[in-house]
Amino acid sequence: MTSHDATAGILQRPYLLATAGACALVFLAAFESMAVTTIMPLVSRDLDGAGLYALAFAGPLATGVIGMVAAGNWADRRGPAAPLYASVALFAAGLLIAGTAVSMPMLVAGRLVQGLGGGAMTVALYVVIARVYPARLHAQVFAAFSASWVIPSMIGPFAAGVVAELSSWHWVFLGVVGLVVPALAMMLPAMRGVRSAPDARKTGSPDAGSPDAGSPDAGSPDAGFPEMASGEAKPGRAVVPWAFGRMGWAALAALAVLGLNLSGQVPGVGWVIAAVALVTAMLAVRPLVPRGTLGAHRGLPSVILMRGVASAAFFGTEVYVPYLLTERYSFAPAFAGLALTGSAIAWAAASAVQGRMGSRLGNALAVKIGSALVLGSVVIVLVTTVFSWSAAVAIAGWLFAGAGMGLMYPRLSVMTLALSKPEDQGFNSSAMSISDSLGGALSLAVTGLVFSALTTTAGSFAGVFVLTSAIAVVGLIIAPRVASRRPLGADRAGDAEAHSAAEADDVRA
Repeated sequence: MTSHDATAGILQRPYLLATAGACALVFLAAFESMAVTTIMPLVSRDLDGAGLYALAFAGPLATGVIGMVAAGNWADRRGPAAPLYASVALFAAGLLIAGTAVSMPMLVAGRLVQGLGGGAMTVALYVVIARVYPARLHAQVFAAFSASWVIPSMIGPFAAGVVAELSSWHWVFLGVVGLVVPALAMMLPAMRGVRSAPDARKTGSPDAGSPDAGSPDAGSPDAGFPEMASGEAKPGRAVVPWAFGRMGWAALAALAVLGLNLSGQVPGVGWVIAAVALVTAMLAVRPLVPRGTLGAHRGLPSVILMRGVASAAFFGTEVYVPYLLTERYSFAPAFAGLALTGSAIAWAAASAVQGRMGSRLGNALAVKIGSALVLGSVVIVLVTTVFSWSAAVAIAGWLFAGAGMGLMYPRLSVMTLALSKPEDQGFNSSAMSISDSLGGALSLAVTGLVFSALTTTAGSFAGVFVLTSAIAVVGLIIAPRVASRRPLGADRAGDAEAHSAAEADDVRA
């Protein structure tokens, strides 16, 4: 390591190409996520796939959980290079399948593959960051990732609508494929170093032997696992085994979500299948999250659960907002996407505000305010639908949902780490991501059943928003429980020292 390397920033050599490539991959995944929400009403109409509309969103979230668990375990064993290459290949393959789809089942199949690759890619990138960058740069890299989401959030929905109108919705998928390859190519020099880098303790590196040397950033799903960061088994250390049990539970949860989505296609016994699938999903997720999560126990379990409930309320509503605007109000796809753009800007602005306020805004209070904003926004969309108010009311109301999520999400991440012992940070961060994905997936699955079961368009949209309003109410009830009981004299909730060792010992199921 040269003196320049020790002081270089993420946009300087030797990190420039790795930063550009990683941020480009995050940018493309973010763009695709926002764009698909805008064009899916058009896709559904073109392919006569209203019955699979929700599965096109829930499916990728479900398979993404499998990708997260598998990629994390693979990176534990062999380092992040192979998982990253495989995940990017799957992501691109899914885009190709969806972009060339001639039927809704084919498009959903592409989305499932895309979700599997996208979930794995997220984890692989986090491990790459831990391995390539020194600990002093981790916060800067994750800030760059956040920025990589902002621009797609602002331009993605409108741009996707314009492409779909002027050309074809197929190009919203296919256009991204050609950009994935150069993004990955920029990371190849850094990946060669990951595969062959020797143990830092043998190189004389200034970081060798320090607590942070080669350790993942605490915000990554793989934090707390040095083997992941190094990409190699250390001398005298056992090779990390394949976590087939955990992967099996993740696969079972994903299959349950898919079964829940498809249960509406089975006449007569569909609701029985749906109930069994929902129970199965709940049982499968238990080993993947801290003990007490499903019971909303105070502290960390409620933090993890709140992440899933917030995702369920917000995304369960958001995917139907462009659909509502195109079906009920005859909006063009590009203008329907502007509702998502406004919400995304509000999300980014609220996130920036809470960051500037710091400790002046308590973590628990931010979660309470955010959950109230999401509930109020969903109710505004519901009332607009029921009483046929102007579309402007729903669009304006949806801004507050974005603001609520911008307040909650960063603080829930902070609380997850603060309430975790160092050796549990990886498990708990992963649990937070899984809760996020499965919460959204289950919500989309159930809302899809409700939408298909009701006979009128107005009734279908109203039914969906009633359900997501109920989920948001649950979030408002859980929100006060994210603050754990603190010993006398402890600092604000959110500081790791403020919580008893007994709580920290009780995190794994």
